[in-house]
Amino acid sequence: MKNIVEVQGLTKRYGGINAVDDVSFTMESDKIYGLLGRNGAGKTTIMHMLTAQMFPTSGKLHVFGETPYENNRVLSKVCFIKESQKYPDHFRVIDVLELCQSIFPNWEQQFADQLVNDFRLPLKCPIKKLSRGMLSSVGVIIGLASRAPLTMFDEPYLGLDAVARELFYDRLIEDYAEHPRTIVLSTHLIDEVSRILEHVIVIDNGKLILNEDADAIRGQAYSAIGQMEKVESFITGQETIDRKLFGGLLSATVLGSLDSERRKQAELLGLELIPVSLQQLIVHLNKQKSDQRAVDIR
Repeated sequence: MKNIVEVQGLTKRYGGINAVDDVSFTMESDKIYGLLGRNGAGKTTIMHMLTAQMFPTSGKLHVFGETPYENNRVLSKVCFIKESQKYPDHFRVIDVLELCQSIFPNWEQQFADQLVNDFRLPLKCPIKKLSRGMLSSVGVIIGLASRAPLTMFDEPYLGLDAVARELFYDRLIEDYAEHPRTIVLSTHLIDEVSRILEHVIVIDNGKLILNEDADAIRGQAYSAIGQMEKVESFITGQETIDRKLFGGLLSATVLGSLDSERRKQAELLGLELIPVSLQQLIVHLNKQKSDQRAVDIR
């Protein structure tokens, strides 16, 4: 697959603080990416640089093989929807959607109309009178109906309730199957989006800490729960990333995959094995990195 995003040594510095710190990654065409991490990790700053809304302090950045700054050939292929999306106050919903037809070359009006019905948006309502959830729906509709070759969502769906968010995920998957493009979901609601992600990029404190295909990550860790002595015996020589004591019981999270021999050993010891979700794994990795930084500082 062709890389449509190439980032090398990307850094954005504010005073003496690196909001993005020497980050390198690529994004292929026709793939769904998760740009994940805690609030303030640097995700939004990266997307602002990818869409030429911010200049990097250093590093190289190419989108569709070119630098995106003042480059309409690149920017016409990109749709960036963010949580704090702003629209002119005097615009109605229908005005925003009509404007999008002239902005995005791949805009699909029939799909936009379907989404308006799905999310029950009042077309004649002024933008400034919309609830937070309805405003989020406007952004979601634009991002999906644009069918831009590179579409990025920076948590614009946070204002949606659980039912509406599930509707967004379903419509995204359905349309992506028929019209593949590169989609980036930047969020901290990791468990919600994990089922649709094909590749995961995790940013923590401005640094890249994980960059792998989602299938390679799933099943990369598990928790063993049981009597403390038996769990300790089972995890000897294994890399553990979390330990919790509950009376005489120990829950140990192990980084690594399970083969049939290990499963049989756990069964003989009377241990319960529980797969670790993508969100749990990322939380553990973030904690490891934070602990390591604390050690380095000392």
